[in-house]
Amino acid sequence: MAYKISDDCVSCGACVEACPTEAITEGDGKYVINADICVGCGACAEACPVGAPQEA
Repeated sequence: MAYKISDDCVSCGACVEACPTEAITEGDGKYVINADICVGCGACAEACPVGAPQEA
């Protein structure tokens, strides 16, 4: 299942570096995950210091 990034995002970029499929890009005020590319591995959630990436 794909992940999405909650409003808790602090735009640190840790999730972008952790994503193996490059599904995460900078959005308007927070990062966003392209659900079509996300493989649901959870690497972004593990890397995030505030727990913003969550299962959709």
